[in-house]
Amino acid sequence: MFVEHPLLRKDAVERREFQVNIARECVRESTLVVLPTGLGKTVVALLVIADVLMKKDGRILFLAPTKPLVDQHAAFLRKNLLIESISTFTGEIPPEKRVEAWKHAKVIVSTPQVVENDMDSGVAPLKEFSLLIFDEAHRAVGDYSYVRIGGRYNAERDDPLVLGMTASPGSDLEKVAEVCRNLGISNIAMRSELDEDVAPYVYGIAIEFVRVDVPEDVDEVTALLQRMFDEKIEALRKYHVLDPKKPPTTRALLEAGNVLRAKIASNRKNYHLYRALTIQASAMKISHAIDLARMQGIESLRNYVAKIVEESQSKEGSRASKELVKDARFEMVRRKLDSGITEHPKLDKVKEIVQQEIQRNPGSRIIVFTHYRDMSEQVCRLLSEVSGIRPVRFVGQARKGADSGLKQKEQKEIIERFKNGEFNVLVATSVAEEGLDIPSTDLVVFYEPIPSEISTIP
Repeated sequence: MFVEHPLLRKDAVERREFQVNIARECVRESTLVVLPTGLGKTVVALLVIADVLMKKDGRILFLAPTKPLVDQHAAFLRKNLLIESISTFTGEIPPEKRVEAWKHAKVIVSTPQVVENDMDSGVAPLKEFSLLIFDEAHRAVGDYSYVRIGGRYNAERDDPLVLGMTASPGSDLEKVAEVCRNLGISNIAMRSELDEDVAPYVYGIAIEFVRVDVPEDVDEVTALLQRMFDEKIEALRKYHVLDPKKPPTTRALLEAGNVLRAKIASNRKNYHLYRALTIQASAMKISHAIDLARMQGIESLRNYVAKIVEESQSKEGSRASKELVKDARFEMVRRKLDSGITEHPKLDKVKEIVQQEIQRNPGSRIIVFTHYRDMSEQVCRLLSEVSGIRPVRFVGQARKGADSGLKQKEQKEIIERFKNGEFNVLVATSVAEEGLDIPSTDLVVFYEPIPSEISTIP
């Protein structure tokens, strides 16, 4: 059964009761829609847009944080709406072309930064829009553009209607309340896979944890690093910047660094504070090395250790790196790494899992998530050696060292080629979890636990 509406193409949208029910709420009052990834937030937006266009003869402003998302939403609306006047605004569209669209377009899909700039130029008549949609609405905090746009719209229009959409509102209720205040939202429509009107449309996801034992020689390296780490932690506790009753987590170490820098700012002549900050930086480096040894692979650890050594030899290198390389245990780690230590078996296990899936179903689409770019490159290289596996690496836009990253256009092209089967394995850092239209997949492999609120792939 399909949704029937005068402004929707025939047989274009499958009717799902929970989406229809949520859309009804959204037409009545400003609403934050919270739906897990894959349950059709954009379809809800489409239903609300069609109703507002027909009943209010209104205009719609649809905001999304990135250009790929803007293009994706605009393409979806053009495919399903029976209207022609849909414009897209990104930083690539010159201001003079946007002026005309602001006057006449029925639907505008834009990045918030462009709208904010046009607000400042006096050409964005927000009060003329019957509906404002904020995709990834959880961003509407602090000084993000959503906050200012939401405030201006609610102040200027007598009957504002706002639709916020997110899969990850966060666990902090105060943050959710802040988002709602900033966007003028009075209602929250939330569903999970367990809700009665959602359950008929959810297909079971089988989750399997695969245990991989760390080789003995990797354990030896980890033990050396752990002893170094324990000494640094004990020293920091003597400086009273770490709570001895709590575990020395990365967050605790970062906070210790912030405390020390604040103290140094008010007492620059205290040598002990600088000494403590060097120890804190050393502890952070060792902690990262331990994570690489346990969860990543020997090649990643070897590269990181080489980076510390290179930094120690530079005039501008950190004192922490210079002290680390003088430690006899660090030198033992270097020698073990150079002596042909066993590679982490997780790499071969990932290769085995992916190969089995492709053999079972040659048409499968697979995503392998890795937390670090170095590891995504290793995994991609390893998988490319296997017949039938066509992997492609997918990372973020930011430059990190020698890795220049991917431009938005390149990201979009990779996703399209993955959709049409040119590639059948996407080896991605966590950037692929949020914001881009990742197609349905048959298998998702997490190389390591990824600390993110957004980890469900349709």
